This record gives sequence, structure tokens and C-alpha cells, in this order.
Amino acid sequence: MAIIGYHASHEQFAPSELLRLAQMAESAGFGAINSSDHFHPWSERQGQSGFSFAWLGAAMQATALPYGVVCTPGYRYHPAVVAQAVATLGELFPGRFWISLGSGEALNESITGEKWPIKEERNARLEECVQVMRRLLVGETVTHHGRVTVENARLYTLPKQKPLLLCAAVTEETARWAGSWADGMITIHKPYEELKRTVQAFKEGGGEGKPMYLKCQLSYHKSYEQALAGAHDQWRTNIFSGTVLGDLATVPQFDAVGAFVQPDEVKEMVRISADLEEHLEWIRSDISLGFERIILHNVNREQELFISDFGRSVLPVLQAETKAMQAA
Repeated sequence: MAIIGYHASHEQFAPSELLRLAQMAESAGFGAINSSDHFHPWSERQGQSGFSFAWLGAAMQATALPYGVVCTPGYRYHPAVVAQAVATLGELFPGRFWISLGSGEALNESITGEKWPIKEERNARLEECVQVMRRLLVGETVTHHGRVTVENARLYTLPKQKPLLLCAAVTEETARWAGSWADGMITIHKPYEELKRTVQAFKEGGGEGKPMYLKCQLSYHKSYEQALAGAHDQWRTNIFSGTVLGDLATVPQFDAVGAFVQPDEVKEMVRISADLEEHLEWIRSDISLGFERIILHNVNREQELFISDFGRSVLPVLQAETKAMQAA
């Protein structure tokens, strides 16, 4: 059964507002919450950057849903500190927390002043950090000298149920690599055939049978024109390839490249529609690929409209279809 989740975007909304929206999403029937983790927003128009781990404790106490967060260990976060955060949330809220680990973007990680490495080096550091985290999460005392340094680290508070350590993978290449070491994968939506190849690459790389999650960027509003305008205002900088998104280091740089993006170009990376049936068809195609959690990120600022309309007209339909399939 696919669980439909709500994405809490710390770049776009203050933590107090996101907490209220998470509670509203739970009441509307969303089955999970996924949290971003940014030090800077993608643009000045978004204008927020709350600390995700502080927010997660508050939000998970205020609701009963499972939560996940996307995080990059090895730069602004030492992997032992990330492991401690994972263990603490897992102990507080057993079975309700997962973490998606990625190679990161300079926008968030270069604040330490450390030289920002190429993608291959970032992947190697990520895998090394995950190895450190896994050892800590089973109670080992870890000393490790490599791309990261750990000295005599041990977690004294451990969760009874170890949270999933997913890989955040966008490309087929990363998905194939992730299959060999991650507990599962989270990726972003793209045209059906491309997404199908990403799924297949993950399975071929060792991910067969492991959980797969999907994050979908969409823009829903009362009219198509409003949906398009809202997506262009808030998410125009995110249409670029990973090589651009990963290496630009400042908010003004993102705003500079975003200034050239035309509204119609945003449609390549965001599902834009005022038609709930069209959104349903998109989600059905995602479910057909085997994703067990599909996180919906309404990228415009009209969150209450999105939550209420999807809660009334989209989620019940998907739940009914799933029950019918199970009964058959």
C-alpha cells in the first residue's frame, strides 16, 4: 500500500508555520511527513531556513505520523552527530523515523569554509560516513581515520528499532550505486520512462526488495495560471541539473541564474495543474513503479488549499483504490 506524504519545506516556511501545516496534513489524511534540511533557502523569495532536527522533535511530538529528513553527513554535520540525532529521534518515536542521506549541495555545506569537492569525492565521503553511522547505531565504539575523522565515539542512547538509512538518489548512476549499501532509496519525480530506469538501476545495483520512496514537486492552485505563477516564483531555481544545483554556493547566485528562467520552463521539473484528476493520474503512475511512500511537495505558497483539496478529493480515492486492489 502506497503511503502519500506531505513535504515540509524549511526553505519556504518558518518552523512554527510548518508545524501547523504538518498537523493540518495529518488531519487531512496524509500518511507521512518528509522534511528538508537547509542552511540557506534556494532564493530570497523563499526566505526561510529553520533547523530541521529541532523542528522534527517538536513536530513528531505534536503528531503521530512517521517522519523523514534529507541530510548530508560529513560537512556541516559530523557523521557521529547525525547518528546521535537519528538515535535520539528513533528512541523517542520508535518506528516513526527514517533519514535520507545524500552528497549535498554547496549552498548548505560550504558554510564551513572547507573546499567543496567534486561529485565523485562527495559520494565516497557519503558512503564512508554511512559506515561510521551504522557502527555507532549498533553500539560500537568507533575510531576512524579517513575522509572524516572519528575518535572513540560511542552512542549510549540507542533506538530499539534502528531507523532506515536511505540514499537520496537523483540519477540512474547514483541509484545503481545506492542499491549496494543503502537500506532503501528516495528519488524525485521525472518523466515516466526516466523514473522507470532509475528504479531499475536501483534494483540492479542491489536494491531489489528494498523500500523506494518518491518526492514529487507539484504546483496546485485554483487555476492553472496561478499554479504556474506560484511554481515560477518559488521553484524556478530548481529546474537545473544536479551539477548546477550542487555547486552553486550562495542564495544570490541561485537568484542570478533563476532570473533567466521562463515560466513554461518550470513545467519540466514541476507537475503543474489545477485539475485534481490530473494529479491523481500522475500519482497512479508513480504507484505503478512500486514506490511505497510518495511525498507530495506543493512548491507554491498556498499550502492550506493544497492540503484541504487533496485531503478531500485525492487521498480518499487512492486509499479506496488500494483497498480494492488488496481485496482482489
